[in-house]
Amino acid sequence: MTGYLDLLQQFDPISLTEMDSVQLLNRVDNKYIMSAETLKQILPELTQNYFILEIDKVRNCNYTTVYYDSNKFQLYTQHHNGKLNRYKVRMRRYEDSDTNFFEIKFKSNKGRTIKERIKLKSFKDDLQGKKMKFLQEHVPFDPESLIPKLIVHYHRVTLVSKQMNERLTLDTGLWFENKQSKSEYLNLAIMETKQGGGVRSVAVNSLLNHHVHARSVSKYCLGIASLYGSDVRTNNFKSKFHDINKICYENC
Repeated sequence: MTGYLDLLQQFDPISLTEMDSVQLLNRVDNKYIMSAETLKQILPELTQNYFILEIDKVRNCNYTTVYYDSNKFQLYTQHHNGKLNRYKVRMRRYEDSDTNFFEIKFKSNKGRTIKERIKLKSFKDDLQGKKMKFLQEHVPFDPESLIPKLIVHYHRVTLVSKQMNERLTLDTGLWFENKQSKSEYLNLAIMETKQGGGVRSVAVNSLLNHHVHARSVSKYCLGIASLYGSDVRTNNFKSKFHDINKICYENC
């Protein structure tokens, strides 16, 4: 995105250590989808109210995530069917800091998102040893049924509110791959607000002023549907995927 990196330089920086108080492992999340150009219009409205995470002078960080599911896509299907008390299992690599985590995300029937994670020395997609023990302690299903199904690549910017307990993530340059194929959504931007409470923030007001409203979207589900569309149900996601494809098409 032309000019995007220049806009990020307008924010005051915050370090990982300073951001620790806004981890929000137990939080309320809302996602917003928009074109990359719309995100560029919104960013200048946030510069006075948010810090930007900076790691070794890098502000637009590279992420790689491996998602796990069963052969029959049990976890994806639960999400597609709107089941609450559901799980995601993933391994995430923070490329710029050479850091790896194995994570379990739980979405409760009260709309809360709870994340448990352990740090890893290496980025290997097997589920043995430390990772298997962690799964056995935290999920109510057979962890041995899980295999790596999807790799997700994207760039992420993290903003931290100067006034309230809130963190924003801005994901761009999104693309997916498995062993057979890949799918790109390079003109899509996804903003996620993560708060300990439900107070409307500066970022949310800015989104609404640009006619961008909260809409649930899962990078995992988008990737699975894009690469395994003939093997999984997508009926309940059709309107979301239509909007995403429209955003990408209009800005290609």
